Amino acid sequence: MSTDHTALVAKVWNYAHVLRDQGIGYGDYVEQITFLLFLKMDQERTALLGEPSGIPEPWRWERLAALAGDDLEIQYRHTLENLARERGLIGTIFRGAQNKLTDPAKLKRVVSLIDAETWIGIGVDVKGAIYEGLLERNAAEVKSGAGQYFTPRPLIQAMVTVLAPRIGETVHDPACGTGGFLLSAYEYMKDHGGAAARDRSAQRRLREATFSGVDIVDEVLRLAAMNLYLHGIGAEGSGASPIRAGDALAVEPGENFDVILTNPPFGKKSSYRVVGEDGEMDTEREDYERSDFKFTTGNKQLNFMQHIMTVMAASGRAGVVLPDNVLFEAGSAGEGIRRRLLEQFDFHTLLRLPTGIFYKPGVKANVLFFDKRPPRADGKPNTQALWIYDLRTNGRFTLKKNPLATADLQDFVACYRVGARQQRQETERFKRFAVDELLARDKLNLDIFWLKDDSLDDVDSLPAPDVIAAEIVENLQAALEAFQTVADELAVER
Repeated sequence: MSTDHTALVAKVWNYAHVLRDQGIGYGDYVEQITFLLFLKMDQERTALLGEPSGIPEPWRWERLAALAGDDLEIQYRHTLENLARERGLIGTIFRGAQNKLTDPAKLKRVVSLIDAETWIGIGVDVKGAIYEGLLERNAAEVKSGAGQYFTPRPLIQAMVTVLAPRIGETVHDPACGTGGFLLSAYEYMKDHGGAAARDRSAQRRLREATFSGVDIVDEVLRLAAMNLYLHGIGAEGSGASPIRAGDALAVEPGENFDVILTNPPFGKKSSYRVVGEDGEMDTEREDYERSDFKFTTGNKQLNFMQHIMTVMAASGRAGVVLPDNVLFEAGSAGEGIRRRLLEQFDFHTLLRLPTGIFYKPGVKANVLFFDKRPPRADGKPNTQALWIYDLRTNGRFTLKKNPLATADLQDFVACYRVGARQQRQETERFKRFAVDELLARDKLNLDIFWLKDDSLDDVDSLPAPDVIAAEIVENLQAALEAFQTVADELAVER
């Protein structure tokens, strides 16, 4: 991003601090910026490029920008209410929209900030970088909320690099947040597409028919849709959005995708219990009916795993960020899904992530990399061996003082051996575990580690107290849920 555009982000963000002091949260501010920026860019496309406007005439930017005082606030409120009823991209961005800038003077200031720039003249990459900058600042500033949807960009880039999506493949995120995985995949495919990336028809397919995402939270959904729009992703002129509102777990989508990249919500328990092939029911919960799910569970991550297994194409591959409990949770669902992952898929790589890299402190998470494969003729598991890279042990990261950087993942990317996994070599942090050994483990526990934690011998190197406290809470919650799972299963048996 150039110095000028860095200054533009700073200018837009500095006013957010003023509004924050007056009771308007950072998230609300970025949301209002999204609405106004979309309206302004629609006006610029019409005035400067001669394209037809996608906004009904009464609700266009020029109507809004000409007003002040109460007239401006009333016009803006009616604009949001009416555009929320539209379909396609407009309806996605304005879905459930409300005016949080009810003071006409504050609203006029933000309108003036947007109106002072010619956004259509700023390159797609720069516009996207500006908006990404706002999203990242919002995630960093908010104590709770936005941060949970923001996966560290170096981690996203490493996951995309090792999965290496190719032009012509489809890329999907069933819990897309602000769209970081889809955007990183787009940049990778542009940069590594070779001659195909320079072909006009291939470029159009890349932008219009490659990426898709789902999210259940309206506020996040609009940020993702706008993020992709500013990066030029989507069907131009059709008004369609590659992002849709919905609960990915609710129904079998009937589509399959070549590459899945996702970081599902961290919460372990769903307000729903998915009824799978085993037919188990919990009458105290509202239930999803998914005949494609093999196991019934209220664990959200395990249900996302089952969903991903369904939507992967016949030779699809996936990279999924999941908490530790997915690797060890007892009960028929946890063990059954891990067994299915090893036997019916090629679960070839596990990256143990360090704590301190997410906006929720103390989270212990991993990235699971697996490929879909047809059953083997000899009946043996599709997974021959699981390679585990331990980035967690003796890894010391914090969001502000020592954030995760691209360089921290370079060794993992090198060890992964993209396109040549058969040439992998063991290192201190990268170990191979044969599938027979894994299938024989008690309760099929895949929470495996072997490095000595130096902090156990050095009190000065212990994590900060808040991180330790968060880890204790996480471990207690995991233990309680494991006990609850056993109790539920015993109750069913009776």
